[in-house]
Amino acid sequence: MNMKQWMSLTALLAAGLTTARGDTQLPPASTNAPVAIPVASTNAPAPKPKASAAPKKINAASKPVTKDAPMAVKKSEAVPLLAPEPAVARQNHINIRGQASINSEVIAHLKKGDRVTALEEITLHKPKTDEPAKWLRVSLPTNVAVWVHATFIDPASKTVVPKKLNLRAGPGENYSVLGRLEKGAAVRDLETKGDWMKIEAPTNVFGFVASHLMQREAAPPPTITEIAEVKPPTAVVTPTTPVVPTTPVVPTPPDVTPKPPVVPLFIEPIIEPSRRIVSRQGLLKGSVSIQAPAYFELRALDTGKTINYVHAASTNLVLKNFKGLTVIVTGEELLDERWPNTPVITVDDLQPAP
Repeated sequence: MNMKQWMSLTALLAAGLTTARGDTQLPPASTNAPVAIPVASTNAPAPKPKASAAPKKINAASKPVTKDAPMAVKKSEAVPLLAPEPAVARQNHINIRGQASINSEVIAHLKKGDRVTALEEITLHKPKTDEPAKWLRVSLPTNVAVWVHATFIDPASKTVVPKKLNLRAGPGENYSVLGRLEKGAAVRDLETKGDWMKIEAPTNVFGFVASHLMQREAAPPPTITEIAEVKPPTAVVTPTTPVVPTTPVVPTPPDVTPKPPVVPLFIEPIIEPSRRIVSRQGLLKGSVSIQAPAYFELRALDTGKTINYVHAASTNLVLKNFKGLTVIVTGEELLDERWPNTPVITVDDLQPAP
């Protein structure tokens, strides 16, 4: 046996001894050994996709609500008052609007001291910038007119034909609803504009005004009554108890000390700013925007720009008779919340310019 055969025999014996010891650890694979990667044939047909199961219907009532699910948020919350309350205007030129929004159209104005009836309080959940969060739904003054669709009014009897008819702030369906009339209600027409009729407002029409501009009159506070003095009961004398003579009790004279008057709750006075009376000359025109604080405006003669909105506080002064004329307007000048760059003149006197 040569050396080469001896070495081969020795290697075979060593491998047998290793297997007999139960050593299952294999030697590390050579990094140079080729790795077989199966490659799919391009001519083989593609496997058919399994048919998906029909979607299972879920009852909306039993579907769980996740934290990410959107929730409906109320835009406003209306709280009816326990009873209608009188409300008084705190200042001049307060706007009554068709909706509880600063963007709603102006349908009437209030002067300081004017009284209306508050029906409910509306709280806006997400008011806009510089918009009041609290509003009052109030009854409209008697001199405010409303609009209805003329085709729903019987021309002979001037009564409402349908079961219910909307009262709107202007001649169009884009104006706010201020109330409703029942079938058979009589109306008094004032003006006709196309298919719309202007009528006297009934008693159930309403508008909206910022709550902080009104003083709600609360019920008078209850009077303070005196508490009567309760005397202790007299001791009961039994027959077996000897009667001991006692000193006669002199009655205590009543307390005649004057009591301080009941002081009512302190109400912070409202300090009215001084009136700003001005005189302006210009061309009287109708307002371009339906959301303007007044129906008429005064334009500069040289530039044609609006310098003032014009509002007539008295019903004796009809501004539309001066429309298109150069006039001199004298009155109190105020600023509206939504139009800070264009003041409003409440007319005290109006004369055509010479």
